[in-house]
Amino acid sequence: MAPRAPITAKCMADLLISAGANRVVAVDLHAAQIQGFFNAPVDHLFAIPTLARAWRQKFGAGPEFVAVSPDAGGVERCRAFAKRIEASIAIIDKRRSGPNEAKALHLIGDVRDKTAVIVDDMIDTAGTLTQAVDSLLKNGAKRVFAVATHPVLSGPAIARLKDSAIEKVWVTDTIPLGSAARDCGKFEVVSVAGVLAEAIKRIHGNDSVSSLFD
Repeated sequence: MAPRAPITAKCMADLLISAGANRVVAVDLHAAQIQGFFNAPVDHLFAIPTLARAWRQKFGAGPEFVAVSPDAGGVERCRAFAKRIEASIAIIDKRRSGPNEAKALHLIGDVRDKTAVIVDDMIDTAGTLTQAVDSLLKNGAKRVFAVATHPVLSGPAIARLKDSAIEKVWVTDTIPLGSAARDCGKFEVVSVAGVLAEAIKRIHGNDSVSSLFD
């Protein structure tokens, strides 16, 4: 965060509370600290357990996979996914040169002859993701997939993914895919509706929400 830059998330939190919200249920906030911006209780849900469960059902688990964080800030999320599919982890050292602009510099970890799974919370312009794919293949990865919670897909995202060597991008239904994304053939949607429904049920019943992610 640059000096004197606005924290727009705080403004949005205030708008929601002013509009009458008295409790917030969110899925994979971009930064966990955003919970503190709300003057109301916040239940922060996670999509990684659902995505990992879907991955295991389709591909299984084991040391032939490596979970990859596209930047240093996503290591905790990557570790949570890796633990659930019994894989090692790797990290891409990324430097941001401006808004929506980033450059993958080098890879920390071993991906050679493994299936790499890039783990992120959202895909915006897909610049970071496609650079990560190129970096992983150059370092010997056999195949590259990605899992992400929020498919924002702004600007050139879909064109970049169509041109990329990535095989499939697994996303949740927190944001519905547009027709161009559905038609490009690169996306697999995993629903988090059940997690949200169970969380709301537990909130109303005064039961534990955190135990959903044990």
